Amino acid sequence: MFLTVILVMLTAFLALNLYRVLGKRTGHEQPMPKPAEERAPLTVVPRQVEAIGEVREPVIRNIEPKAEAGIRAIIAADSTFDVTRFLGGAQAAYRMILEAFWKGDEEQLGWLAEDSVRDAFTTAILARNTAGHVLDNRLISIERAIISDASLEGKVARVTVRFDADIAAVTRDADGTVIAGSMTDAVETHDVWTFVRTLKSSDPNWKLADTDEA
Repeated sequence: MFLTVILVMLTAFLALNLYRVLGKRTGHEQPMPKPAEERAPLTVVPRQVEAIGEVREPVIRNIEPKAEAGIRAIIAADSTFDVTRFLGGAQAAYRMILEAFWKGDEEQLGWLAEDSVRDAFTTAILARNTAGHVLDNRLISIERAIISDASLEGKVARVTVRFDADIAAVTRDADGTVIAGSMTDAVETHDVWTFVRTLKSSDPNWKLADTDEA
């Protein structure tokens, strides 16, 4: 009986110490996670997506205002006329005519230009040859080509184009010595050329009818 009492007292003492060690909160315990059904639902805040601004291509006008009425008249008379295609052909003609003049190719100038312009080129070529000068020019680039004027008189359409270009110009004497210009320094040039064509004719080509400097 005495032994039983001692065991009971010892058990109570151990339980009390165990409570003191494990039963008290120290303030550093991590809270137990709640069951899934007891957790507060997460509130999802929709994220605002910034609207992407529309990307717009810069507008590049290739017709000056004073030429618009004339261009409309030409298109009304010939629906096949296309401004972009015309300017592409005008730039090609600009290069071909300059190179033909520099080389003294009068035959090519004959079918690219009207008679009056061809004659002016021929006269300049003759004077150059008489002086014994040779042009060693090169068209570096056409920076801009824009229709500056246009008109329609009867069936004859006239379109004026301004060319902004860089040209390397060199003049040599009969011995090949450079007497003017430089191939390393391009010169800015601004030419105003007028092209003419009789609409709906069998000849689809536009010819150079006038030249001037801007």
